[in-house]
Amino acid sequence: MSDIKPPVLSELNDGVLTITLNRPEAFNAINAEVSNAVAEALAAAEKDPEVAAVILTGAGGKAFSAGADLKAVSRGESCFDPDGPYGDWGLGGCTERTIAKPVIAAVDGIAFGGGFEVALAADILIASTASKFALPEVKVGLLAGAGGVVRLPRQLPRKLAMDLLLTGEPISAERAHALGLVSRLTAPGAAYAEALQVAAGIRASAPLAVQATKRMVLELADGRSELERHAWDLNAAEFPAILASNDAREGAAAFTQKRPPVWTAS
Repeated sequence: MSDIKPPVLSELNDGVLTITLNRPEAFNAINAEVSNAVAEALAAAEKDPEVAAVILTGAGGKAFSAGADLKAVSRGESCFDPDGPYGDWGLGGCTERTIAKPVIAAVDGIAFGGGFEVALAADILIASTASKFALPEVKVGLLAGAGGVVRLPRQLPRKLAMDLLLTGEPISAERAHALGLVSRLTAPGAAYAEALQVAAGIRASAPLAVQATKRMVLELADGRSELERHAWDLNAAEFPAILASNDAREGAAAFTQKRPPVWTAS
């Protein structure tokens, strides 16, 4: 038998599809394989009448996801496959597109960078008191281009969102809950169980009404929110230049070499 573990696990029970990021040895960092697998599972869930709700979570108990796999980035690899069948779903397979069925993020541990962006893309965010959230991209020469700069200012007061985005500093689950970013706060280790309870409540509701409600709240059109479209257009204009910069390469190199970066603003 092979000892290679799939990077993403999917399991359907009682109408609830659980998608688990399964790279605990890498704090569930997101690479192209993870992004493709999550997008494939979500696309299948949209078409499956047995699926009433989806829970996204992370394996290992220490991290929901530490974000984009910077070791892969330093090797010149993309963390999602823009030319593949799920290229337009974005980092993590869910940050640029969504489905009409509710998606719940169950966070127990760190959700940094792309991991936080995956959580921000969910409809409901449940976190334990062991959780922390951060968008530290500016610390490695990048911007939070997988939805962080698009969604955080829409889900938190703008000045607080700017503080978090421009410093890259973390926010605790308790503070995020007090500010309304986290919908339910649990004890450590209990976020997934709480997510199951929420999903059960959704499953007890009329599915067509649930899906219509999500489409209306987000103004969904072809899996994208019309409320966010202009911000995503600006994101698409800014991100490629940042990604191609010397500072972005320096940030990834400094991270892998465990040294302070030397910025050149070029």
